[in-house]
Amino acid sequence: MVIVLVILHVLVAFFLIGVVLLQQGKSADLAAAFGGQGSQTAFGPRGAANLLTRLTTYSAIVFMLTSVGLTILMSRASADSSVLSRHTTTQQQQQSTPKK
Repeated sequence: MVIVLVILHVLVAFFLIGVVLLQQGKSADLAAAFGGQGSQTAFGPRGAANLLTRLTTYSAIVFMLTSVGLTILMSRASADSSVLSRHTTTQQQQQSTPKK
């Protein structure tokens, strides 16, 4: 389960990076990035901005949910093996063995 969630998390991270990099400033649209005219846009003058902002929002939500899910799964998996609990058990074992 953890491996599937890590793979999904990495894919969503790369998708989020790509979607953010595709977005233009408020004064430019997607067609201006490729040298097109304002009236010849593929998505319409505001369609590309709406599509990219929606994709950004949804991918950010999925990224946050996978982050929280990975945190919960990893905390449950490592609940038994804490660094401090292992350290205290080795100290107790060293103190209980008699020195020669």
